[in-house]
Amino acid sequence: MPASPLTLRIADEIKELIRSGRIPVGEHLSTQRLADQFGVSRSPVREAMQVLADQRILEQHLNRGFFARAVTESRGKKARNDVAELARGPSEYEALADDWLTDRIPSEVTEQFLRKRYDLTKAQLTEVLVRATREGWAERKPGYGWRFLPVAKTTEAFEQIYRFRMLIEPAAMLEPTFRIDRQVLAEQRRIQEGMLSSDIAKLPAERLLHNGSLFHEEIIKLSGNMFFHRALVQVNRMRRLLEYRSKVDRQRLQVQCSEHLQILALLENANVMDASYLMRQHLNGALARKSPVILKRDGEKKD
Repeated sequence: MPASPLTLRIADEIKELIRSGRIPVGEHLSTQRLADQFGVSRSPVREAMQVLADQRILEQHLNRGFFARAVTESRGKKARNDVAELARGPSEYEALADDWLTDRIPSEVTEQFLRKRYDLTKAQLTEVLVRATREGWAERKPGYGWRFLPVAKTTEAFEQIYRFRMLIEPAAMLEPTFRIDRQVLAEQRRIQEGMLSSDIAKLPAERLLHNGSLFHEEIIKLSGNMFFHRALVQVNRMRRLLEYRSKVDRQRLQVQCSEHLQILALLENANVMDASYLMRQHLNGALARKSPVILKRDGEKKD
């Protein structure tokens, strides 16, 4: 049976993690950790790892699981082409999101309408709608059809997301259950330093946005309060609906990564109070830098 678009997208994500060094060669892959990271069940992760084992990007050891192998450029390029050919979901997802954000489709639609508009099979459309539902801007109507939600469609909603984050992220760091995990901090430092050294210039926009969200989600997870973490994951998914459409300001990401590293330095020195204060300042600055971009895009949409 052919792998599903979801399985292939996860395989592509894992491959990129290996290629960028975030999963070191030889490291054992945890199914549960990857499932949590991608927001899916373990089944598609296991299927994705088997796909990558067949492509010799992972090595499968009997009774021990899957281990990362070196990804050569030729093998990586071929695998990327395989995924691009078979997994149509992401491009159709972006087309649907763009149409919704620019008012080219109504807020309530039927599956027949969507299949005809985007030339999708039933299975392909299901993958697109599952992702939109997971990211918080689509829901199935009772009985028949789908409804799209204006959760991050306007400047006001975008700013409300950031103001919500300014409340919960610094507060989570001051929770009595907050515990510094030096392995988590070291991994985030490696990612942020890698972005500053070269990744900002070469990584695709979606991966850069993912790295930024991951930093904040890993820090808030240290609070030991799963409700803080789940809330942030959900609003980050909604926020990305708008940010996927904007041209990534790579110069701005230099500032973002530098501030992330400052927060990490404070946490590494167990200076949690100052780290919490700096987190609020960081989010406030990010809102100020991003709001003009969203305002400009809203103006273009209304003209």
